[in-house]
Amino acid sequence: MKRYNIVVTAGVIGIIFLILIPLPTFLLDFFFILNITLSLVILCMAMYIRETLEFSVFPSMLLITTLFRLGLNISSTRKILFDNGYAGQVVKTFGEFVIRGNAIIGFIIFLIIVLVQFIVITKGSERVAEVAARFTLDAMPGKQMAIDADLNTGLIDEQEARIRRSKVQREADFFGSMDGATKFVKGDAIISIIITLINFIGGILVGTMNKQGSITEIMQIYTTSTIGDGLVSQIPALLISVATGMIVTRSASENSLSEEVTRQFLAQPRVIMMAGAAAACLSLIPGFPVIQILCTSAALLAGGYYLQRKQKNLIEETVPGMVEAEVTSEADFYKNMDNVYGLLNVEQIEMEFGYSLIPLADESNGGNFIDRVVMFRKQMALEMGFVIPSVRIKDSGQLNPNQYSILLKGEEVARGDILMDHFLALSPGPDADDIPGIDTIDPAFHIPAKWISEDRKIQAEMAGYTLIDPASVVITHLSEVIKEHLYELLNRQEVNNLLENLKKTNASIVEDTIPGVISPGSLQKVLANLLREGIPIRDMETIIETVGDYGKQIKDTDMLTEYVRQALKRTISHRFSEAGQMKVISLDEKIENMLMASVKKMETGSYLALDPSSIQSIITASTGEINKIKDLVNVPIVLTSPVVRIYFKKLIDQFYPNVTVLSFSEIDNNIQIQALGNIVLT
Repeated sequence: MKRYNIVVTAGVIGIIFLILIPLPTFLLDFFFILNITLSLVILCMAMYIRETLEFSVFPSMLLITTLFRLGLNISSTRKILFDNGYAGQVVKTFGEFVIRGNAIIGFIIFLIIVLVQFIVITKGSERVAEVAARFTLDAMPGKQMAIDADLNTGLIDEQEARIRRSKVQREADFFGSMDGATKFVKGDAIISIIITLINFIGGILVGTMNKQGSITEIMQIYTTSTIGDGLVSQIPALLISVATGMIVTRSASENSLSEEVTRQFLAQPRVIMMAGAAAACLSLIPGFPVIQILCTSAALLAGGYYLQRKQKNLIEETVPGMVEAEVTSEADFYKNMDNVYGLLNVEQIEMEFGYSLIPLADESNGGNFIDRVVMFRKQMALEMGFVIPSVRIKDSGQLNPNQYSILLKGEEVARGDILMDHFLALSPGPDADDIPGIDTIDPAFHIPAKWISEDRKIQAEMAGYTLIDPASVVITHLSEVIKEHLYELLNRQEVNNLLENLKKTNASIVEDTIPGVISPGSLQKVLANLLREGIPIRDMETIIETVGDYGKQIKDTDMLTEYVRQALKRTISHRFSEAGQMKVISLDEKIENMLMASVKKMETGSYLALDPSSIQSIITASTGEINKIKDLVNVPIVLTSPVVRIYFKKLIDQFYPNVTVLSFSEIDNNIQIQALGNIVLT
């Protein structure tokens, strides 16, 4: 690899010397052929790359190839003027092939080629590169916010976020470089016209001074060499200009340009057949070549018919055949009683999609929803110490095409609507610019949003909107639903899996505690209590140790959970504090005494027996304080004494379920507590 680096460096230095050092004719011919070949390689690279960053060196290649052509132009000009119009076989052959004995026609053809490159291709590529550079730079903040959002929700890890940030930065650098590099192509087209005129006029003057023949012979000699030299340089320049246009106009796709063109054209056989029928109508125009028109029309009609039949046969083989086989064998299948019992199985987590949303989960068509579910499972394991079950995904004819449904244990718990080929736009604030779109509600957080089309994406990003793609909307909604119902997904089998995993590192603590001190069923209730209030169960060793210490004396799983929570105070403090500070609402001593006086204990546990008026007073006071601070904190935290916490939590959950209730014993000593209010009965 280092040797190749030296070759590239030496090549660039050698190009500089082309301008100064005269080249022998055979070497000049070799460099002309090399220039054309290199241009073909660059054009093919532009067609087969899947995204622009795969050819990120292209702006530098534009400079190198342009400099190479200019060096060859200067060397060939030197040969034309010094060697009586002869600059090698390549230049001579190109000139004679185009001119064919008529200098005026040859010059016109050369001029057309240069103007096509300069006015059509180069000018268009320059404008697209300029716009792409500006839009890419303007979109950077929105892309960075989307990456941060995916990282915060656990859809990607830190390494993936770093890679994506680097890609965004490289894209901005690439299109910024392309904006300037296209000026090389534009300048190359202009200088080629100037060099051609210099060769032509200078050649005639030199030929006249050297008395090479009559003025007609001199013009024929130097016209041939001038146009040949111009074509030798302009054909590679034209190829690279086309490559430039292809790169800057590439849209977001998963395949190369050749694959995309082939797939998208062949996917519409009806359009091909309509074009063939329209082409056949051209034969009715008097004077048009009928044979050529009918051949073209027949080819389009036959090709379209063949593709249509192929698609139809594929559908018949994959869908109706399977349905028919299922229907005809259904009765025989359910004669087996085991198959009937199989209908009773209930999946822990299911997702149903309307048919328009199936591409989200179809990996063969680029859908990445399943991979994102896997990454969410990893994030939940790291964050909560719980491995969520597999998510069964299926389509449903009962849903609208754009709807999806989330089911837990066979029952629907959430539903949402999304629009494919749109982005969910979250407004940055009330003063944000209004972007045209379809008003909706974010299904995960229930906040106002808009669905905007892809053509308004740049406009929305520049206005400060946070844009979320459809797959991210669904996975975010799924993650919020699972977090809310996580405790329901903890079954006996998963508890056993957690214990077996702990045995790998500390088998003695499991054997001493389970089932001697506490049964797996009671442990499941303790763990479910923790998950219900968002407490991670990753530190199973501490949980089992605490249960082993208090389990013999305390049989009430709710009270046992309180001791476990106190043992996990470092985890709880880290989860609910920010920068070592926790903003809370305190509970008045009078309310705590009222709650403790109303606690009724039974053999199976304890419960709160308050009269309705007292409950109403406590809830009213709590709601008033919570509403005062809801703009200051994301999740309200109420701080109580240890003996009251569980009872106040059960009371407030009936009316305000999203409130976190902590006790003083659950907060680490190094956490600074800031009281924002106090719940007092009036």
